[in-house]
Formats: sequence, C-alpha cells, structure tokens
Amino acid sequence: MVEKNYIYMHKLSKSFGKQTVLHSVNLTVKPGEIIGLIGPSGAGKSTAIKVLLGMEKGDGGQALVLGTKMPNREILGRIGYMAQSDALYENLSAKENLMFFGKMRGIKTAALQAEIEYVAQVVDLTNHLSKRVSGYSGGMKRRLSLAIAMLGRPELMILDEPTVGIDPALRHKIWVELAKIRDEGRSVLVTTHVMDEAELTDRVALLLHGDIIAFDTPQKLERQYQVKSIEEVFLKAEEEK
Repeated sequence: MVEKNYIYMHKLSKSFGKQTVLHSVNLTVKPGEIIGLIGPSGAGKSTAIKVLLGMEKGDGGQALVLGTKMPNREILGRIGYMAQSDALYENLSAKENLMFFGKMRGIKTAALQAEIEYVAQVVDLTNHLSKRVSGYSGGMKRRLSLAIAMLGRPELMILDEPTVGIDPALRHKIWVELAKIRDEGRSVLVTTHVMDEAELTDRVALLLHGDIIAFDTPQKLERQYQVKSIEEVFLKAEEEK
C-alpha cells in the first residue's frame, strides 16, 4: 500500500536526451527501516533521489514521499535531506549554519540550542562550531551537512553518500546513530558505493545502469547468490545481468 510507505517509487523512469538513467525503478521505504541504494558512480542513485524530491521531473512512473508527490513545502519540513554536494554558507560559522537551517525547518528557538549540541556531538564537530565553514576540510563539510539533515529528528532522512571523506571510526559512529533513528520508528534512505555499509541496512537495492537488479535484506541476497558479502552479490548480479 502506498500510504504505508515513507517512500514509494513505482516504475520510475528518467532520461537525459537519449541516455536512460532510470529504467522502471521500483523501491519502497517503510517506517522504521534503513534502506541502502548502492551502485557504482553514475549508476543513477542521485538522479533517483532528485526525481523523488521533485528536483528533477521523471519521464514516467510514480514517486511519492510520505504519500505525497514532491516538491511540497510541508513535507520537506518533515525530511532531513543531505545532498551529494554540500550546500553550506561558507562565510558563516558551523553553528550559524545550523541555526539558520534549524529555523528554516521550524525548530523553536528554545529547542534549537539542544538540537545543535546533539547533532554536533554525533558528527564530532562540537569543538569546531564557531569556526567559519570556509576553513573546513571537505570531510568536515560533509559532517556539517549530515548534522543539518539530522536537525529536528525528521521522520525520514534521505542521505546521498553521507560518509564520503569521513574516517572509519566516525563512519561507524554515524551508522550506530542511524540504527538508533531506525529503532525510534523513523526511516533512512542512504546511497553509497561503499559495499560494506550496505551490510548495515535492513534492505538493500542494487542499482546498475538504471535498473534495480536486486532488492532484499543483505542476508537473503547473500544466500540467493551463494556468496558471503554484498560486494560479491553485486559482482555476481552484474555478471548475470
């Protein structure tokens, strides 16, 4: 049922000129689960998210977020979105960025300071909040973008390659936090080309050349393809395609 899914894609297609980027893609995200959308660079992961959020217009099929076709301002306020490229105000400090985006999301001033402290702790930026973003490294900017997406405890988080440029210890900490979000009944759609991150999801969709070639729990996919890792699943599925 469409209304029971936080994300619903059905036969979604998208082309740029003669190049088909998405071909009849089906994908759902239910309340209280982490869905991984994995595939190599250029597979169509970011395009799928842009069509889902109404940033690009699909050529066919259906894409709904919280039962609604995007863009929709009210629904956007219930989503934490992290794009593949950082959209930050570089002349402001990290805290000023967080305050700005928190107010944009409608978080009351009385609650915003505690929210900022919480998300900064998760991404290990507590000691760098007063620094201007123009002086941040690429990895620090990714961490700040993730912190912004987490503000306000959104029902649904859509994260496009959130751990690029982040060291393994912090990446582990972030995934622990994503699991907590899932356990609270909220949901996460995360794209990645880091195959070991896919092992941490509840269900994983393998996207290749615009097609979802497999979509199930990591354990079931590994049994289905008779291999021991999602990376091996992907390689074997690619060979069979």
